[in-house]
Amino acid sequence: MNAAPTFYVISGSTVKSVIDNNKEKVFNAVETAYRLHAAGDAVNPDSYFLRYPNDPSARIIALPAHLGGSVQKSGIKWISSFPANRAENLARASAVLILNDATTGYPLSCMEASLISSTRTAASAALAAEHLSPDPFTGTLCVVGTGVIARSSIEWLIFRNWEFSKVHLFDLDREEAERLSKWLRDEHGLEAEIHASLEDAVSRASLVLFTTTAGEPYFNDEKLFSHAPTVLHLSLRDLGVGVILASQNIVDDVDHCLKANTSPHLTEIATGNRNFIDGTLVDVLEGKVKPDFERPRIFSPFGLGVLDIGVGSFILEEAIASGSAVEIPDFFSNSARW
Repeated sequence: MNAAPTFYVISGSTVKSVIDNNKEKVFNAVETAYRLHAAGDAVNPDSYFLRYPNDPSARIIALPAHLGGSVQKSGIKWISSFPANRAENLARASAVLILNDATTGYPLSCMEASLISSTRTAASAALAAEHLSPDPFTGTLCVVGTGVIARSSIEWLIFRNWEFSKVHLFDLDREEAERLSKWLRDEHGLEAEIHASLEDAVSRASLVLFTTTAGEPYFNDEKLFSHAPTVLHLSLRDLGVGVILASQNIVDDVDHCLKANTSPHLTEIATGNRNFIDGTLVDVLEGKVKPDFERPRIFSPFGLGVLDIGVGSFILEEAIASGSAVEIPDFFSNSARW
């Protein structure tokens, strides 16, 4: 008779330690999750949004997923986004990840997941940047929206050996931009210029990173991308229809990305087709789609739950092996049928 599995709790400090000490393996876990998903060895249902009628800016999102292959874990990330938290010096996003055994269905662990979420997003952006840029190790960077995801994305780009001759920053909240500028200087020796004009910041960059909280497109002049940069459109709703149509568009998953009023979704509504989508990131990884260096190359990732499962599964195994996962004895005390 099989016994119920041991249940573990993994703290945010343990998650951070595992990620910091295993960045190459975490990066590989993200790529593996993408490839398993593309091969059909994964399940990634729609995300579910809990919204608040009296606070439309706040939401909590449930991302269920299953990852097969060598991972064989299922689970769900429950992640909140409360922008008003920032006024109280609280992070906008907080999250937990529940992992389940794919054979018995039993939960295996609960872990802090805000860092997992930002890590998988940033690592996927770095992966896309490498494969969509003509020279992935030099150039200038523009960051539009200078919060936590921006910082995490820059960390992963630097980890992957990007070297920036200059960083250009734009944020409606200048204090946010100043904090990122100080961090770039203190932690990485990079000088950043804060711009009052979005157009001025973007036009100077060979790599453009969008990490805003925008709810609808505001960047509508495709001529601002006439220098054909690589664009990491992580916040998904910044770019107007004309900008999308003038670019090569790469997504993580077509059906997932073209919903919820993302910029690609609005472009589908405007045109009545999906012909402007050139392929997925895995298509690029496998050489089925070649980067078009004559046009801007836009990566718009909806954020797949399978990435959380892949990274979370690796963290669980490492935390158990190192003894840093907290075992909860008798968590399933009534698991036997009789």
